[in-house]
Amino acid sequence: MEQTISITAQAHRKVTDTKSLPFGKVATEHMFIAHYRNGQWQDAQITPFQDLVLSPMALCLHYGQTVFEGMKAFRMEDGRVNIFRVEKHFDRFNKSLARMCMPAVPHSLFVDALRNLVSLDADWVPTDADGSLYIRPFMIATEARIGVKVADEYMFMIVCSPAFQYYTQPLRIKVETDYVRAADGGTGEAKCGGNYGGAFYPTALAREQGFDQVLWTDGKTHEYIEESGTMNAMFCIDGTLITPARSGSILDGVTRDSLMAIARDKGIPVEERPIKYRELVEALQAGKRVEAFGAGTAAVVAPIATIWVDGQDYTCYTGSDALMYRLRNWLLDIRKGIAPDVHGWNYIVA
Repeated sequence: MEQTISITAQAHRKVTDTKSLPFGKVATEHMFIAHYRNGQWQDAQITPFQDLVLSPMALCLHYGQTVFEGMKAFRMEDGRVNIFRVEKHFDRFNKSLARMCMPAVPHSLFVDALRNLVSLDADWVPTDADGSLYIRPFMIATEARIGVKVADEYMFMIVCSPAFQYYTQPLRIKVETDYVRAADGGTGEAKCGGNYGGAFYPTALAREQGFDQVLWTDGKTHEYIEESGTMNAMFCIDGTLITPARSGSILDGVTRDSLMAIARDKGIPVEERPIKYRELVEALQAGKRVEAFGAGTAAVVAPIATIWVDGQDYTCYTGSDALMYRLRNWLLDIRKGIAPDVHGWNYIVA
């Protein structure tokens, strides 16, 4: 599909003090947009960033056909710009779309849109060690009809925003055993808007109680750990990296997958298996060195200092020599071109 690239005629909007901006608050100068009509993608273009015109009857506003991805581009040590793990994000985006009965995005359209958009706005990629350009591909149902149905028309878009460290302090989290983020057979593995909207209320309650986030448990027994807030949950117990096994209720996290691959490369034992929160408590009570952290595109690695279970706080290890920090630094070195990209994760665009 040939793309029409429109270059903005307005004065350059690049914000020099991007580090002081809240995450996801300011967009770069351009956006990508394409429409799906009559069974095919059309009108693909990169335009100046602008508001959308959308019918109040658009099906996305009523029945939840919205899917998104979260990706990042990095300024490498040699000055080039790298989009991290394009293929993994492409595959996950289309799997989420399939689960929500939405049309697949062709590989060439996805990759060309990313390359052209990030290249055009490459000046927005921060040079700071902890900086990146957050990239948000997403799709919404645009057909104007309020009858309950699978839409026939969609809009695929990509917008970008400079990003820095998501969490600035180690977290205090609550093991959630009343509310459920996702259940087997549901949409937990899809990156769709409803999963996040449904998590807001229990997360808000937890914050009112003095917690930063929740540690979700499974919907059947509330015994097995699933995710931490909107991140995958990962632990290091006595030198072994442990994370809950993938299931229909756990997102196939790209950062999670990357950290496990790096750990294996470094000879660190990795276990991807069901883990009960009681197992975590027993390890902490036994005096074992337990690291806990969330892993995700926005947060990268979010250390967890305290886990609250049944009215009691348990302290996790967050010392400077923690494995989670080494994993984070090894990952950053690959993204920045400091360490060899043995897995072919980096996609150089500018």
